[in-house]
Amino acid sequence: MSTKTEETGEDQKDYTNLARQQDVTQTGLVFEIGSLYAYFQRVNDTRKPKGKRYPMVVLLLLMLLAKLSGEDTPSGMADWVAHRIEVLFAMKILPRKQTPSHMTYRRVLQDTLQPEEFERLISEFQQSRYEAGQEIVFSIDGKTLKGTIPGGEMRGTHLLSIFVPQQGLVLVEAQVDRKENEIVVAPKILQQVPLSGAIVIGDAMHAQREASQQIVEAGGDYVWTIKGNQPRTEWAIQKLFVHEVCNLKQGAPLSKHCQRIVRVHKGHGRIEKRTLLVSTELNDYLDWPAVAQVFRLEREVWHPKYQGRRREVVYGLTSLKPDEAPPEKLLALTRQYWGIENGLHYRRDVTLKEDATRLTVGNSGHNMAVLNNLVVSLCLQAGLDNLAKARRLFNAKPDLALKLITSMGNPFL
Repeated sequence: MSTKTEETGEDQKDYTNLARQQDVTQTGLVFEIGSLYAYFQRVNDTRKPKGKRYPMVVLLLLMLLAKLSGEDTPSGMADWVAHRIEVLFAMKILPRKQTPSHMTYRRVLQDTLQPEEFERLISEFQQSRYEAGQEIVFSIDGKTLKGTIPGGEMRGTHLLSIFVPQQGLVLVEAQVDRKENEIVVAPKILQQVPLSGAIVIGDAMHAQREASQQIVEAGGDYVWTIKGNQPRTEWAIQKLFVHEVCNLKQGAPLSKHCQRIVRVHKGHGRIEKRTLLVSTELNDYLDWPAVAQVFRLEREVWHPKYQGRRREVVYGLTSLKPDEAPPEKLLALTRQYWGIENGLHYRRDVTLKEDATRLTVGNSGHNMAVLNNLVVSLCLQAGLDNLAKARRLFNAKPDLALKLITSMGNPFL
């Protein structure tokens, strides 16, 4: 015999609120399970209990709120929080009417936060927001944090990332050891993302047979540019298209195996002409896993204001078949690679001043880069493409920034 109980709307509301509440002994905030704040609570706090005045989750929350509001240094973060002590206390973020000093933030970034664990948690959060589908582009590229280069040395912290331009997400990021290069780290981070149905696009450094095989076996595709690190492959593609280019200059038609598309784009004070030649003629010749097409991309950029012209030719190959990626689509995919440069790295360098901020001690540079990734992703996911404008908004209305961190949905919808 079974019994049925009916829940009223008030009962359901109580259960929902209970599921969303955190331990009120820390701040009393209400947040949604699965939100970024919930992931912050899982960060391991290695500080000794003696003298610890602020929980780790509070410090992370304050740093990210300050970052979202326009502050890019520990000193700036400390001042931003101190000037808003009444507001943050009323929002139940600060447990008392006292604020951390800039040295507290510095110690957390330098020593307390372990970047590998922090990256793993944030990657888990970012992948929980990822919307899987066919033909999602993964841009893979590395970046050296110039602000972490110690005086007299040549290299600082170098991070390799996989970025989804369409969704504004950094799915995974890992540090490249100073004795290694990106080729060693790339297979490791590719294992951590859902490759099925994805198109991985990278520069010539990542054009490796092993990585190509790994992507194809996982159900994805690749688009690589080819340069001198693969001399035989580059030579074969160059030789194939030399004849076609000569034919075009003489007014002769292309060979049957070759297709061509030309697109002209005007904007940002320049005129750009892109010419793509595609062929399947080398599929059986190249010893490359699942190669389906090779291409030659010529870019001509004209700056009317400065009367300057720039020309560049690159070669590449892809596992996408002609019916999956005809010339027009393949041309669009090659442009999407720059999504990681324009959508992520440029924003981190220029808007978030990553390279200008000197953080050379301990893990501070790496951990700040993780926070920068979060700022970019949170804003883009909320539909705020202009990062500078979004930070001015959050500076004026910290409650909106808090909603981004404590809720799973988009507070701007």
